[in-house]
Amino acid sequence: MSVDENVALMKRWFREVWNEGRVETVYELLDPNAVAFGQTGGGEKTHGPKEFEGFMKTIRSAFPDITTKVEDAFGAGDRVVLRWSATMTHKGHGLGVPPTAKQVQVTGITIARIVDGKILEGWDNWDKFGMLQQVGVLPDLQLKKSA
Repeated sequence: MSVDENVALMKRWFREVWNEGRVETVYELLDPNAVAFGQTGGGEKTHGPKEFEGFMKTIRSAFPDITTKVEDAFGAGDRVVLRWSATMTHKGHGLGVPPTAKQVQVTGITIARIVDGKILEGWDNWDKFGMLQQVGVLPDLQLKKSA
């Protein structure tokens, strides 16, 4: 696939998986042997569509109205980089805490490696800490500049 086709595939991923909640897109676009890094904490990896479906359902159960926006997307060779943002409301128990109805905004960067029209590897870095602060699970730490 061309770089432009790979970028289009990743934009489709964000639109269908996150904005529309289409589980079937996970199985269509994610290689059965895919490995993803950074979705959860602690350096854990997500393997294949079934594990990713679990992660997706956890996030969408906590934030059923999630809306992502791809802010920037570009590629080189078999890799695509996306800078994205998301807005959502904490309406469900997916985080293991009662819903707070708080509005949440997060940002992130995703790098994906695409082989034969499937996502084979992915690296995510997104503001999990900020999300947990915004719903009140973690304290809001105000870091101040030193003089």
